[in-house]
Amino acid sequence: MVGNLLLRGMLAGLIAGVLVFAFAHTFGEPLVDQAIAFEEAAAQAAGEAGEPEIVSRATQAGFGLFTGVMAYSIAVGGLFALVFAFVQGRLSTLGARGTSAVIAIAAFVAVVIVPNIKYPANPPAVGNPDTIGVRTELFFLMIVVSIAALVAAIALARRLAPRFGVWNAAIAAGLAYVVFIGLVQYLLPPINEVPENYSAMVLWRFRTTSIGMHVILWGVLGLAFGALAERKLGVAASSRGRAPAFR
Repeated sequence: MVGNLLLRGMLAGLIAGVLVFAFAHTFGEPLVDQAIAFEEAAAQAAGEAGEPEIVSRATQAGFGLFTGVMAYSIAVGGLFALVFAFVQGRLSTLGARGTSAVIAIAAFVAVVIVPNIKYPANPPAVGNPDTIGVRTELFFLMIVVSIAALVAAIALARRLAPRFGVWNAAIAAGLAYVVFIGLVQYLLPPINEVPENYSAMVLWRFRTTSIGMHVILWGVLGLAFGALAERKLGVAASSRGRAPAFR
């Protein structure tokens, strides 16, 4: 059963990847071109030699982008299916579509929104090359902390639910998550390496486009996988004459 769900998760990731690529190629790549043009102009004004182009922009914006997006989306789809297989029948009484949607929303908040509030995505020409290692470590640290805090919040809600009710427990756990994440983001060092005279519009549109790509990814995963899983679990339940559960 888990293997079948894994395949459906990867299929949902493939569907999401195609849509994300179309969105990124249409709306993201022109912004990357503008950022590169700014970077080249700044280097020329400083009398610095431009970096050699190892891979052409056409390849980067086409085959390279497609390959990267598809690999990432399919992998995330597989992980999504494994999380669903663990949650469904154990932590959730919702149907397949409802569980899939909740997982997608929770993942979008924990993996995308929370880290990007502190360390948003940057286009080329933004960021000091000497600090890329530190910036990457801080970004992934924020993701790990956010996911761990989300898991702890879910456990807290389950513990409080018998005493205070499901809704009150969910609200209390949600507030605890927000307060903890706010404290962590306050303590982590800020990073602001946007060059002077950099286009605020390009920076804003790049960051919103990056968020839009994730909206498509997690939205399609939540909806497509929910439909695929519901069909599979419905067939399995009918063949056994009972509701499916992963125990």
